[in-house]
Amino acid sequence: MEKEEKQEVSLEDMFQELSSIIEKMQDREVTLEESFSLYERGIRRLKLCNEKIDSVEKKMLLLNQQGELEAFDE
Repeated sequence: MEKEEKQEVSLEDMFQELSSIIEKMQDREVTLEESFSLYERGIRRLKLCNEKIDSVEKKMLLLNQQGELEAFDE
């Protein structure tokens, strides 16, 4: 998945997809091969979620006492 596509998909959509993947993996009718494929897809989705969350955290700003914006530091 390219960077542009990552930006377009919301975290909520990614979480919904992860939930769907988990649900499918719990189905007893899923073959071992399908399970591995779903697992791999889920891991890729988790990585994208982490990247998006990291990006949002870097953009967070706080107002200081003078009303100026400062980068958010933990």
